[in-house]
Amino acid sequence: MSEKIATREAYGKALVELGEQNKNVVVLDADLAGATMTKFFKAAHPDRFFDCGIAEANMMNIGAGLSTMGLIPFCSTFAMFGAGRAYEQIRNSIAYPKFNVKICCSHAGVSVGEDGGSHQCIEDLALMRAIPNMTVIMPADYNSARKLVPFCSAMPTLMYWSGSSLRNSPVLQLLPISISTTRMSGFSLPSATISLPKPSRVAIIFFSLIALPSSLNRSAGP
Repeated sequence: MSEKIATREAYGKALVELGEQNKNVVVLDADLAGATMTKFFKAAHPDRFFDCGIAEANMMNIGAGLSTMGLIPFCSTFAMFGAGRAYEQIRNSIAYPKFNVKICCSHAGVSVGEDGGSHQCIEDLALMRAIPNMTVIMPADYNSARKLVPFCSAMPTLMYWSGSSLRNSPVLQLLPISISTTRMSGFSLPSATISLPKPSRVAIIFFSLIALPSSLNRSAGP
């Protein structure tokens, strides 16, 4: 847990690897490649990177169109502009026809800090969870983010990724982890399996960045 790396950096670098393995992966951004870290994919695969400018709604529609051609679009922007500004396009152009588009947003919650209230999107999870057929995920740290990118690509469904903007997010999990799906109430949900060394009696499963290193201290009890 001594390392501190942004989850969005993991997202950008994992996209590069995914792009090398799958030529159908394309990445769209809304003039924020430096912040969302899709700049790595842009440098590695410029022919499959599309900067849509400050036009998030248009970006979602482009992603929807690309998905009908057998491509796997990853639409990247800030949560406020993706889940907020482009909500109608996500709902009607992507979710309604059930297109395979990955809506990957960074800078969710209040972690944007200095950017102010206009950029602090605390309602993105509520908005996206209310959309039928939408799978919502939130990586906890660098390692889980690296694992979740290829998982997103392999899932033939629309997905929403809610990530933070923190430059120095604690790398909380360094143990072997595998991502799979679990069926619950008719939905396919992502689940993680962590292999713990012996002797280990308890595994703590946490949500996003709420599990800080101080909360993972083990007691001296039996």
